[in-house]
Amino acid sequence: MSKAPARLSVLFVTSELAPLIKTGGLADVSAALPVALAAAGAEVRLLVPGYPAVMEGVRAKSRVASFPALGDMPASQLLAGKHSSGVPMLIVDCPALYGRTGGPYQDASGVDWPDNALRFGLLCYLAAVLASGRSPLPLRPQILHCNDWQSGLAPAYLHFFPGERPRSLLTIHNLAYQGIFPAETVSRLGLPAAAYSPEGVEFYGRMSFLKAGLHYADHLTTVSPTYAAEIQTAEFGFGLEGLLSRRRSHLTGILNGVDVDAWDPETDPYIARYYGVNRLPAKQENKRALQERMGLSVDLDLPLFGVISRFTPQKGLDLVLACARELIAAPAQLAVLGTGDRDLQEAFQQLAKALPGKVAVQIGYDEGLAHQIEAGADLFLMPSRFEPCGLNQMYSQRYGTPPVAHAVGGLADTVVDYSAATLAERSATGFLFQPATAEALQGAITRAVGVWEDTKAFRLIQKAGMARDFSWDASAERYMELYRTMLAS
Repeated sequence: MSKAPARLSVLFVTSELAPLIKTGGLADVSAALPVALAAAGAEVRLLVPGYPAVMEGVRAKSRVASFPALGDMPASQLLAGKHSSGVPMLIVDCPALYGRTGGPYQDASGVDWPDNALRFGLLCYLAAVLASGRSPLPLRPQILHCNDWQSGLAPAYLHFFPGERPRSLLTIHNLAYQGIFPAETVSRLGLPAAAYSPEGVEFYGRMSFLKAGLHYADHLTTVSPTYAAEIQTAEFGFGLEGLLSRRRSHLTGILNGVDVDAWDPETDPYIARYYGVNRLPAKQENKRALQERMGLSVDLDLPLFGVISRFTPQKGLDLVLACARELIAAPAQLAVLGTGDRDLQEAFQQLAKALPGKVAVQIGYDEGLAHQIEAGADLFLMPSRFEPCGLNQMYSQRYGTPPVAHAVGGLADTVVDYSAATLAERSATGFLFQPATAEALQGAITRAVGVWEDTKAFRLIQKAGMARDFSWDASAERYMELYRTMLAS
């Protein structure tokens, strides 16, 4: 009897993992994609830092290896456990680097941890060790899948290890964050001096974790096809467009999926009333509940716009502020949930204070309220200046809440702009605008409100969005095809 082929083995390295530790979409991707890869036939293990939330959230853990100090990185241990999804986990246990309150990258006041280079250098080094012949474990992954700058140095370590090594892949979730540190960090991380060169980790007189990954990884992916093209231009390349252009034959855009079980209006435990594509009138009860919860005037005859976002310049929320009074005069309402830049936070709070009952703002992140905004809003604003993929525009379409979005990156790839032609084809799912200006956003808002007033047309847009398949299945299969191609090359 012939032996069954071995499953394709993947070590998936990430600095965030929902629901344990999350600052953005990377955590959601890191929780969902490995599950989908396993369903597609891969043997996947996660490698994550041992933050307090991870150590507390993964109860059954066992020590499987110990590692001595390297450079300025302290000794560490490796623990084995399981994610709540059932995917096996490897946890880097190093209290000196990870055992602290605050976020994964910053302290409670929003200041970067001064030793981030060591914290994520250790993650990268152990990822390379575990993927190589140096591993103390029987695990021998065929693919080392790294994510963003925090694991971008792993392919560089691998490059300088002797002997056979697996194929390495780096997924760029956001090119704007590059993990840049002083040049002397190279020796502190135990990398050879040869690594510090323009054809290595050097980046304008400093070192960059992300640049290292872009140079040394066997293949690169972005989280949407349009973003893969955009980052090869000066406008979106953040100084790395030349390198990315040179590597274009090893650069692939694969659209993220979403967790269709967690984000389903027919089963969502956070919302006031379940509804679906054939029960859209029930969505109004969620609108009423959202207006009541956020202190907005209860008026179902006004269009309600939702925003769920980090408050950063990237997200274009200053554009929302610039045309907020015109939006309210439409007339319409605005419900905002988010946190980040303090000036933006204060500006939105002042707006809500000046327009009570019309604008409501909650600072912070509240998972339940996020679901309630998706279900209760009529339209969703995403004016991002750049957006590698974006998730909320996909959630919004699933919830019958058409997005009003800047036509960049994943937004352009996932939202079909309303026009007479796309409405007739029943493919329109939202409203896109260009360029990233308050005037263009206001024009799209005016257009969206006009269509919202035409119930029949708006229903067609809602239904087209709710019919889209944004599950991880197709994306996971694309990754599996890419893994196989990498191994065959």
